[in-house]
Amino acid sequence: MTRVAGIDCGTNSIRLLVADVHPETGDLVELDRRMTIVRLGQGVDRTGRLAPEALERTFAACREYAEVIRELGAERLRFVATSASRDAENRDEFVNGVMEILGVEPEVITGDQEAEFSFTGATGELHGTETYLVVDIGGGSTEFVTGNRHVEAARSVDIGCVRLTERHVRHDPPTAEEADAIRADVRAALDLAAETVPIATAGTLVGLAGSVTTVAAIALGLPEYDSEKIHHARISAAQVAEVTERLLASTHDERAAIPVIHPGRVDVIIAGALVLREIVERVGASEVVVSEHDILDGIALSVA
Repeated sequence: MTRVAGIDCGTNSIRLLVADVHPETGDLVELDRRMTIVRLGQGVDRTGRLAPEALERTFAACREYAEVIRELGAERLRFVATSASRDAENRDEFVNGVMEILGVEPEVITGDQEAEFSFTGATGELHGTETYLVVDIGGGSTEFVTGNRHVEAARSVDIGCVRLTERHVRHDPPTAEEADAIRADVRAALDLAAETVPIATAGTLVGLAGSVTTVAAIALGLPEYDSEKIHHARISAAQVAEVTERLLASTHDERAAIPVIHPGRVDVIIAGALVLREIVERVGASEVVVSEHDILDGIALSVA
């Protein structure tokens, strides 16, 4: 086994996984997994730049993660950065800061690379013979990947819970017009994704990342967030629709009172739920298989 560390820095959150990985079988033993909401993508859709306060929040999390990696003795580290840092004019500030703290250069990967990591992490424990459609709903982008043991087609499109919230939402709860504007963006993005990925023909829809796991936790009625109960849960299309409608009618304080919603997701979960609902309806899926294993696990496996 090789002890490795993987960091996934997205638009809304930064996450760390330290694990022992068998390089031949891909077996992974998790030692530490943690997430911090840093909102690196704050304002990027509007300004094209990473905000100074967003960079400092991210660097503070990196300092914490560096200590964990040192204490656990990881032999290798891979730091992957996704949508927000792809889009920003001043991404060199981000790259230089990470290198100073962690000693590695963050890889600002393409959407297609992001999709491959997500697929590998999400399907590693699934052993069915059908084709999977893996959907990773992030803060700035959403990745669509089909395949079974290997990726057959992938597409990244610029719809995510942070991007859509900043672009369209001015009221709490959102007005009907604001919700419709989000839906219109999602539907246009689905049209783009369908040009590359046969999203309507996959056998099993697998959903990843915080928006999906949060909707699942609400649908399951959990008193607190429980990764073990959420991982590989099956949430029906009707449950996705029901939770989305509940969130659409809720105020910020009402959402904050739902114990399974992380404080850093309270303002963006409505957009995330709308993205998931539109995908479920377009695909015609009866249910979503929810995975807690995602791009982060794919990164760790790639290191080994």
